[in-house]
Amino acid sequence: MLATEYYAVKQDLDRKGVIVSFGGYLSEDVLVALGEALRKRMALDDTDANVIQRVFSVFVEQTQNVIRYSADRFADTADQAIAFSSGMVTVGREDGRFFVVCGNAMDRRAVDHLRSHLTQLIGMDRETIRRYYRERLMESLDDDSSRANIGLIEIVRRASAPVEFDFLEIDDQRSFFCLKAFI
Repeated sequence: MLATEYYAVKQDLDRKGVIVSFGGYLSEDVLVALGEALRKRMALDDTDANVIQRVFSVFVEQTQNVIRYSADRFADTADQAIAFSSGMVTVGREDGRFFVVCGNAMDRRAVDHLRSHLTQLIGMDRETIRRYYRERLMESLDDDSSRANIGLIEIVRRASAPVEFDFLEIDDQRSFFCLKAFI
């Protein structure tokens, strides 16, 4: 039964074109290890270096968003630094394009704001998103709080199609947020 169950999961991931998938507690160290595995795997497939860089960039941004903003995290009690954040990240190929999907629990009170922000970003054309990114990048030099938006803008900017996102209510306080970007 155990082998059957987990083999079915692996077959499902293979059918979906998944190259790398991780679910559990993420940290910067896990990000580095997964990123290295992803780069090597894509290089073995003779993937164009520019594509590897774009996929890797989106992978890093999405994984860092999980690490920084997951509602499920453990902090080091000595200095309150976040050590681990729960979530998932998956990279694969679908219809000849790479995709990066991330997901994590988040505070339900922030869902409307995030939905509105992502809808705004997705509605921008390439030139507008490029200008908006530069403006926000300049602002972030002076304001740490606007750095949080840079990652999402970077993901939308590097995506080859409009990003997809969704929310699922988990309980009274949390929703599960999922974001998929094609590169």
